[in-house]
Amino acid sequence: MNATQRDQKPLTFYDMTKAYNGYTLYAPAGGDDVWLIDMKGRFIHNWKLPYLTTGHGVLLPNGNLLFVAKVTWGPLAEFDGARGELLEIAWDGKVVWKYEDLYMHDDFHRMRNGHTIVARWVPTPTGIATKVKGGLVGTEREGTMWSDCFREINPRGKVLWEWLGYEHLDPEVDIICPLCPRSEWTQANSVVALPDGNILASFVRTNTVVIIDKVTGNIKWRWGSEDVGHQHNASITDSGNVLIFDSGTHSRGIEVGYSRLLEVNTTTDEAFWEFSQDPPASFYAPCMGNCQRLANGNTLICEGDTGRIFEITSRGNIVWEFINPFYHSSAVYGRNNMLFRAYRYGYDYMGLRGKFSLVG
Repeated sequence: MNATQRDQKPLTFYDMTKAYNGYTLYAPAGGDDVWLIDMKGRFIHNWKLPYLTTGHGVLLPNGNLLFVAKVTWGPLAEFDGARGELLEIAWDGKVVWKYEDLYMHDDFHRMRNGHTIVARWVPTPTGIATKVKGGLVGTEREGTMWSDCFREINPRGKVLWEWLGYEHLDPEVDIICPLCPRSEWTQANSVVALPDGNILASFVRTNTVVIIDKVTGNIKWRWGSEDVGHQHNASITDSGNVLIFDSGTHSRGIEVGYSRLLEVNTTTDEAFWEFSQDPPASFYAPCMGNCQRLANGNTLICEGDTGRIFEITSRGNIVWEFINPFYHSSAVYGRNNMLFRAYRYGYDYMGLRGKFSLVG
């Protein structure tokens, strides 16, 4: 493993009576391993990837790892979030399925029917791009502004559905952050197929979270704009609310950046639950991070820029904390222990059945 470990125990806190007990999946950015750890911070399983990890993976109900990897030969490889290959890897490390699209970026979602939603870039027609407001003047990539596209593919890679962002976005409303380049209009950093069939997506460059009507392609709900700063990882809770990791980057009216979590009611547009730390800047992930609402009501948080994964109760009390001990070097971030996302899987998760003889 091309990494160094710092001399401290990765697990810093664990209240076994209040935590949602299970296994946590994460991939150190810049390495080639994806790790599964137990509640005591022990590394109990890993998958070795054919590429360095800058993306993230999920554990499927069949026990396989689904991971989106970056390929260095992609046409937009210099873009933040560029990927290129989606791999399904069995427990023993064998690649059992692969989908390649050199324009893929950031996120994916495996649907209940076995199909997969992927995010990819497409060029914005010039007549539309020139009408888009915001961004730094003259910063298009070789004169082109790239837009988001979502595709639903079947296991054979056939495209069954496609959503072209530039056909449904509003140049007057979906405004690029004034501090960001115009090389991308929105940059979707998360996409989720909802139980009703519609699509939940987070657009980082426009500071918005949207719900897309899958039948018409129209945006039926839009939230954010001035309320968040380059958010990540919008997800739906069991009660139908939207949980958002607000990165706090380029936030309007805030001098010192900090991150927070928000839970938003899609009917009232009210952010009725919020988590941040005291002092606020002690929790800050400007580039990478996610959050996951757990079955017991707790929330798992990945403060990706610092390599910190922690779990909180609904009142914001920390009940579990782990620091990624693996450091790698980056031309942009230097020596770091960053990670893109982390996910917790309970002991009863279908994908873990028969994998371990002991838990806890």
